[in-house]
Amino acid sequence: MGIVTPGFQGRRRTTQPALPPGQYLVEDFPVLSAGPTPRVDLDHWEFVIATETGAEHRWTWPQLMALPSEDPTVDIHCVTRWSKLGTTWRGVSLDTLLADVETTADYALVRSYGGYTTNLPLADLRDGQAWIAYRFDGADLAPEHGGPARMIVPHLYFWKSAKWVRGMRLLREDEPGFWETAGYHDYGDPWREQRYQGD
Repeated sequence: MGIVTPGFQGRRRTTQPALPPGQYLVEDFPVLSAGPTPRVDLDHWEFVIATETGAEHRWTWPQLMALPSEDPTVDIHCVTRWSKLGTTWRGVSLDTLLADVETTADYALVRSYGGYTTNLPLADLRDGQAWIAYRFDGADLAPEHGGPARMIVPHLYFWKSAKWVRGMRLLREDEPGFWETAGYHDYGDPWREQRYQGD
């Protein structure tokens, strides 16, 4: 008598080179959130970049929509080990939003509606590496996936791609965010499996 049900093979662990170590592919789009899903009224939505000197740069929803958009197709990797390849988004590059922001800061603390925060090196938000995305797979971004707008930083674990984004504070010193304070890695490179502090 076998010890497993005939045909059961467990979760297949792929060796596909496009995946970081420890990840498996999904075809759906899992929803993982800490806390309730914020419902953000576009009439009151804003994105604010506050510099280390206190200067603020603000965009309303119509102003964001008026900026040049990009359509990145990127792979995304969640720290819970699922990866989704070839996701398609539309959004505004952080290069566009930071173009007229005078700063000598090295870090950013990204803030979301609902109170979530996450920290990133500012260099990881420049040079075509990050977007404020408002469409996914040809449709408006659904609230459960961070709509109306979320950060997309695909080269880092997906908890760095803050849902319901509302702004960021530029800092000279790094300051951990929500999950980083709870023990997650400050940087979160999926190719180096930087899941937790000390990885």
